[in-house]
Amino acid sequence: MTRDGWLRTTALAALGMTAAACSTYPDAPRYPIRPVPPGGAYPPAAAPAPATSPYVYTPPADTLGTAAPVPAVEGGALPPAAGGSALPPANPAPATGATGLGLVYQLQAGDTVSGVARRFRVPVQTLIDLNALGPRGDVSAGRTLRLPDGAIDGGVDPYATGPSPVGVEVTNAGTPAPPPPPAQPRPASPAPTPSPAPAGDAVFTWPVRGEIVRRFGPVGVSERNNGINIAAPLDTPVVAAAGGRVAYVGDDLVGQGLTVLIVHADGWRTVYGHLGSATVRDGDQVRAGQQIGTVGETAGDGRPSMHFETRRMRGDDPVAIDPTTVLPR
Repeated sequence: MTRDGWLRTTALAALGMTAAACSTYPDAPRYPIRPVPPGGAYPPAAAPAPATSPYVYTPPADTLGTAAPVPAVEGGALPPAAGGSALPPANPAPATGATGLGLVYQLQAGDTVSGVARRFRVPVQTLIDLNALGPRGDVSAGRTLRLPDGAIDGGVDPYATGPSPVGVEVTNAGTPAPPPPPAQPRPASPAPTPSPAPAGDAVFTWPVRGEIVRRFGPVGVSERNNGINIAAPLDTPVVAAAGGRVAYVGDDLVGQGLTVLIVHADGWRTVYGHLGSATVRDGDQVRAGQQIGTVGETAGDGRPSMHFETRRMRGDDPVAIDPTTVLPR
């Protein structure tokens, strides 16, 4: 055999062996690719579940075509109130009295807001707010002040002398004193010449004779004496400095003790405080020099004494005037 023939024969043999090897290679590996459980071969995989359509609820046959029962609901508007209106008005009218404004007090000459508040047992600020007075509120004679519903008339106050309003409970058995009487003529007999007063002339006598232990004006840093304190033996008679009408007797004024207030002509008033006793009553008419009480010992002067003030009305304000300027020297 020639060399070419041998090479040809060798190549054909190699090709045949390759074809035989390829024809006998298995379709799957002959060794396991997953762990085999003890006792046997791995069980065959479960067949996949057939595809299903989405779940649709079907009601029972005996309820098809029926609807759930709905009970009737009771409702509607609220029952109408007496008078036929279902709801009260948005802005109900305030309770009113005879004037249509509730309890109303008419200011008199010389009345003050604090006096009205003290007489009717209400805070001063309540009167200011209820009447929108403000710092310069009008409190002139003739003006009316509204009072709160709970106001109680405690009786006459020297700075609230008007009649009691209709509908106000009155705790005092008596009625408020009437307005001041007309000006009285001066006595015909000559009187001591008084010292000139800042607001006009006045004829006064000393309520009691004694040493002045406290004078008119500032006392210490933040106090002021609106009159003078006169020392005298306990129970010494105290007399009216001039003729007039008793407008107040009581001990309700803070820091004044038992007090008598007398209203005189021409807008003058005199105040007698820290008395041991009073011998006059509200509404009494007194003459100059008539006894109205006695000297007490509540003034805090270290000995028996009484407090004396002279005031003159300027508009609606009772201005305190130094008594030594209107008393005889």
